[in-house]
Amino acid sequence: MSGELSLNINIKEPRWDQGTFMGRAKHFFMVTDPRTVLLSSETLEEAKVIVENYRAGIVKPGLTEDELWRAKYIYDSAFHPDTGEKMFVIGRMSAQVPMNMSITGCMLTFYRTTPAVVFWQWVNQSFNAVVNYTNRSGDAPITVNQLGAAYVSATTGAVVTALGLKSLATRLPPIVSRFVPFAAVAAANCINIPFMRQRELKYGIPVTDENGNRLGESANAAKQAIVQVVVSRIGMAVPAMAIPPVIMNALEKRAFMKRFPILNAPVQVGLVGLCLVFATPLCCALFPQKRYQQPLSHHSYRRGGGVISVGIN
Repeated sequence: MSGELSLNINIKEPRWDQGTFMGRAKHFFMVTDPRTVLLSSETLEEAKVIVENYRAGIVKPGLTEDELWRAKYIYDSAFHPDTGEKMFVIGRMSAQVPMNMSITGCMLTFYRTTPAVVFWQWVNQSFNAVVNYTNRSGDAPITVNQLGAAYVSATTGAVVTALGLKSLATRLPPIVSRFVPFAAVAAANCINIPFMRQRELKYGIPVTDENGNRLGESANAAKQAIVQVVVSRIGMAVPAMAIPPVIMNALEKRAFMKRFPILNAPVQVGLVGLCLVFATPLCCALFPQKRYQQPLSHHSYRRGGGVISVGIN
């Protein structure tokens, strides 16, 4: 071994205690940090070398513990936890905030006409198909047919919900129409995620003991995991799709916004982004990634193949 850094640091696990909400929140604030999307390929590869060398017992001379953890989170932000492949950039966890703030902001801005509703719901579901595929479990690969069925079903569900509620909202106060995109997103979540994870529902997800030894698969664990992902995704959407409409409804009555209506979309996108910076990691942290199943004493399962797919759906 070269260098002075101890080899006893367990970088296979997050830096903070995942048994507490605060520990999980700190972890996901790092994982979803949008700044890592801007890192160069050279920086990503350097982080990969540091992490893989450390796991092999080789320590870069002068490497500090903070630098090791930084490299670990950079590595986790770009490489799939099961396959080790570099993930498509817009499907990475670190791309969730910038991508979702743009798409969600536009959904909340352009909600008045039917073509706009259909177009932005389609864009949103297309993005989520990329996210789900990118973050698929390495133990349960998604086929093209499964991906297509989930994509078509979720897009159809979102569009039908949005158009149906849009029609009903014409008889209600104007502010109600602003919440139609949220209802469509929630409906799509309930369709898309189970479809994307149907193989896991059928065959189960890996169950391991406390030492990480694989013991088998559990369909019951898969059901619990998928419910948790749906809840966390919908929860993530609440602040970003509920708070900005209320603020914009008040701002649009101001003389300044009436004079410069072109500012509507940028302001809305900015408000959504502000909400998502906090909502994304905090909602990811609602549930532990590893849980213990009582019927299988001290056996644990992983929620989402190591990386939870959490983009607003």
